[in-house]
Amino acid sequence: MNAVKTLTQKQLFQFLLNTAVVRPVFIWGPPGIGKSALVQQFAAQLGLPCVSLLGSQLAPEDLIGVPQIVDGTSRFCPPSMIARTEPYCLFLDELNACAHEVQKAFYSLIHERRIGEYILPSGSIVIGAGNRAQDSAIVKPMSSALLNRMVHIHLKVSHRDWLEWAGENGVHPKVIEHIQTRPDHLWSQPPKHEEPFSSPRSWHMLSDVLISHGESLSDNDIEAAAYGCLSPVHAGQFKAFVKQLKSKYRLAAILKGEIGWPTEPEDRDILYFLAQSFRAQLVKDLPRDRAGIGESHKTTIHKAKALIKSLASISLEMAQMVVASPGDVETLPEWFLTEIVRDLPRLVEARDGAEKTKS
Repeated sequence: MNAVKTLTQKQLFQFLLNTAVVRPVFIWGPPGIGKSALVQQFAAQLGLPCVSLLGSQLAPEDLIGVPQIVDGTSRFCPPSMIARTEPYCLFLDELNACAHEVQKAFYSLIHERRIGEYILPSGSIVIGAGNRAQDSAIVKPMSSALLNRMVHIHLKVSHRDWLEWAGENGVHPKVIEHIQTRPDHLWSQPPKHEEPFSSPRSWHMLSDVLISHGESLSDNDIEAAAYGCLSPVHAGQFKAFVKQLKSKYRLAAILKGEIGWPTEPEDRDILYFLAQSFRAQLVKDLPRDRAGIGESHKTTIHKAKALIKSLASISLEMAQMVVASPGDVETLPEWFLTEIVRDLPRLVEARDGAEKTKS
């Protein structure tokens, strides 16, 4: 399903408070961004127990129960975890991963809050969640009858929401500081082949590993843990970030002109990380339109051009990377690139030549 409107975790939480109490809601989103945790927190906020059913592991009888003979007639008895007497939140996780026969079993439960003769207690809430086909996850087409029984909302990753949660839940300081520096690393598109990818869940996993190792954590341990949890690009960047923490180089100090770019060959990975972080900082700080340029922006623009020029003197490749426009990353403003073309033509010519070679 294509997302027309997306909500952050905080926005979705508020939406559920006013919507899930009257209609079933289905939450769409990629793996590992916190759909399940959000529903559990929502239920706890309302003071309701949360009963989770994993759609990919269900059979129809797991919902409607098995027939029993009562007073000479057959009667289906739903399982005790569903057939409760007090209101609760029923969370149907991976709903769009279950077989079509199981989807049919959900029709009356979602629309009428009923399974056979059993009716959910008044005040109960039904929430479903699932991944999208483009996430290389196990999903099955959801029938129109089931789609039409729920309100559909798309959840997106918010580094601000996650950092707030991370600070309250003991996430490793190095992980928090890295995401503060590179918020674009919090999530990456799941690959089509078998390979780790970055998500809030995988960064939390990395944090657990780092905390478990404690003071005995070596550079090899960090590298193994990072590549075991994150996308290869983000793992390499995290490794360089940790190395940079041990060195004298900080992007803030470089931006202030207190120190220059690292020039030694053994610091090339640090230079790569700093150049990538510099680009991300420019994307965040520079206005998209020239009309939005203020006095503070003029100072930033002047410093940025000087830093790109000095970076090009160390590594033209790194400088090209700063002004490049990869398809899956937000681009620098067009007006800024125009100024780079005017002031640093050699850099842009080299970049354009490299792009033509690739194509």
